[in-house]
Amino acid sequence: MKKPLVILTGPTAVGKTALSINLAKKINGEIISADSIQVYKGMDIGSAKIKQEEMEGIKHYLIDVLEPTSDFNVVIFKEMALKAMDEIYSKGKIPIVTGGTGFYIQALLNDIDFTKTDTDNDYRMSLEKLDKEVLYKKLQEVDSEAAKAIHPNNVKRVIRALEFYKQSGGKKISKHNEEERKKSSPYNFAYLVLTKNREELYKRIEKRIDLMMEDGLIDEVKRLKEAGCTKDMVSMQGLGYKEILAYLEGEYSLEEAIYTLKRDTRHFAKRQMTWFRREKEVHFIDKDEFRREEELLNEALRILELKGIINHGI
Repeated sequence: MKKPLVILTGPTAVGKTALSINLAKKINGEIISADSIQVYKGMDIGSAKIKQEEMEGIKHYLIDVLEPTSDFNVVIFKEMALKAMDEIYSKGKIPIVTGGTGFYIQALLNDIDFTKTDTDNDYRMSLEKLDKEVLYKKLQEVDSEAAKAIHPNNVKRVIRALEFYKQSGGKKISKHNEEERKKSSPYNFAYLVLTKNREELYKRIEKRIDLMMEDGLIDEVKRLKEAGCTKDMVSMQGLGYKEILAYLEGEYSLEEAIYTLKRDTRHFAKRQMTWFRREKEVHFIDKDEFRREEELLNEALRILELKGIINHGI
């Protein structure tokens, strides 16, 4: 028997938190965060991190576990998430993986193999010396599909894709990822993706960012900067952090930083949906079709029952 696993995801600001808590209470679940920034301590406002009182007694994993100076990537996420799942299963509970980092979810769900090839330090160092525009052009030349999926500003992933191409003797990382996606999951899973009308979602994104500014995002980034966080660190690559840090370092005016943050977050939400549409066995739930949270919860429960994750009448 495959163990049960619930994935609850969707674009940023769609409103995953309330449903994740209601679902966990209803199915005896605990929540694992699939978010690349909420894992860091002291990065609360910019990551829209769930507050302790909002958890309503439901245990959350992979939140506030690393210092902002620490590295975090899909390999580390998978290792930590598997450990959390073992703990959840040992209690007879169901893990609910929630968050918007599609690659992390895919790695866990399909048990993607991240066997490391030998790193060519000289090649990596030569890539690190290049401007991001030059790097991205190189990626477009050798793997146009990967270039479509990776943002030009995500220099680490661009370099990793170029490294993979060289180390594998010319195999594209997009092809490798496609093969991994076709693998059968070791879990009995339900993959729920919340959606919303695009214009309404964009309004929610802009409102959320305005609230972040009111709640003290600038002061949060100042504290991180004073603690030694720099723009090269993984933690400071997150939306909200890199733009405000650029403002604090004089690269942007505040108005430009907020404009850039809103624009890039909208683009990010669009890329997230493109990713989720490529995944297998996904159940899209349009939030606009449900007026109350209870109705939304019932739809999620209906899908979980259909997948055999819960029994009738739970």
